[in-house]
Amino acid sequence: MTNNDIFKKLRVALMLRDDQIIEILELVDFRISKSELGAFFRDEKHENYMECGDQVLRNFLNGLVIHLRGTKENPKNPNEVLAKHKAEIPKAATSKDRPEFKAKPKDAEKSRGDQSPSKSGSGAKKPNKKEFPKGNGKTSPVEKVKYNFGKNKKS
Repeated sequence: MTNNDIFKKLRVALMLRDDQIIEILELVDFRISKSELGAFFRDEKHENYMECGDQVLRNFLNGLVIHLRGTKENPKNPNEVLAKHKAEIPKAATSKDRPEFKAKPKDAEKSRGDQSPSKSGSGAKKPNKKEFPKGNGKTSPVEKVKYNFGKNKKS
């Protein structure tokens, strides 16, 4: 796994924007421009693609420790920092127009956690089996074959 792969996965996992990554790198006095940072996230075939060096990744990880944990003098709770990042992510414009879809359970009694489902309810019935497989009642050629499993035929 290359440094670029690690950097991309960290960015996605922590839900960080480019400006947040630049701020994290500035915590360890490492300055980088947005265009330089964007070059790390480009496709490898792109003409402006640049390989993320060890120094950039090392400084980002050190800055990330300070960003999430804080310093000895001013410690932070990492969960609160991550929750703050999650809250800062803008919602899609279409999500406001459409209510969130929630699938209804097939059997209301089965979905209840406080009681076990009753045996007489609709969940107790077994589905009916089809009498014939596909092919309108004809037996399939596989069913006509007799397997001897390595035994010789008796004459």
